[in-house]
Amino acid sequence: MKILVCVKQVPDTNEVRIDPVKGTLIREGVPSILNPDDANALEAALRIKDKDPGTTVAVISMGPPQASYMLRECLAMGADEAYLLSDREFGGADTCATSTTLAAGIRKVGDVDLVFAGRQAIDGDTAQVGPQLAQRLGLPVVTYVQDIRLEDGKAVVQRQMEDGYEVVEVKTPCLLTAVKELNEPRYMTVFRIVDTANQEIVVWNHEDVGLDPQECGLSASPTQVFRSFTPEPKGKGEMLSGTVTEMAAALVGRFREKHLI
Repeated sequence: MKILVCVKQVPDTNEVRIDPVKGTLIREGVPSILNPDDANALEAALRIKDKDPGTTVAVISMGPPQASYMLRECLAMGADEAYLLSDREFGGADTCATSTTLAAGIRKVGDVDLVFAGRQAIDGDTAQVGPQLAQRLGLPVVTYVQDIRLEDGKAVVQRQMEDGYEVVEVKTPCLLTAVKELNEPRYMTVFRIVDTANQEIVVWNHEDVGLDPQECGLSASPTQVFRSFTPEPKGKGEMLSGTVTEMAAALVGRFREKHLI
């Protein structure tokens, strides 16, 4: 079996700042990480490989050249192959153009039995790339997967819902998007870090995957971000003290001052 996992390098959102004038992300000095949901997707693929040594796991990403560091981390976790779609023509892509590019890369890899992706990326939170990618590849898709069991020619998965889960049987090949409840991602090992230090990461541009510049990047993106901004901080809260009766009286007084009552 050959499994392919779509991964993305994202800024650590705990460190993200927005330029108040330009309204754009300030990326200088912001650390980049493997998207958390993608780490769960990779772990799911690696656990299948653990049970079936004949399985190979490949990772694919679209991004700038520095995304190769993230891909090398995936190799150190246990992936066998890594592919990076990197080209200036891919810049400015929305989810539509991103899924087009990833689909072209997956077709070039070829003979994939199972595709995993994270539920969504923490820098966009759209959860659209996975389903769009499945549509472009002509594959059935199940999103929000929190458990998976492979049987002969099909996958039996639990699809997470707001008040429980549903069990879905889907024929393979298919595409599954993972949620954090699916598993606990493993760490890189020292031995794998050493073994994969010089392993080749295949890099493809738009010509390599057979895409016209008008089919990818900003040119093929029907949606664009108009503005990003940081919400204004709320005013400092006030703590009341005293007995219940005293605090209730003080609260009523504050409401009257503001003409709320």
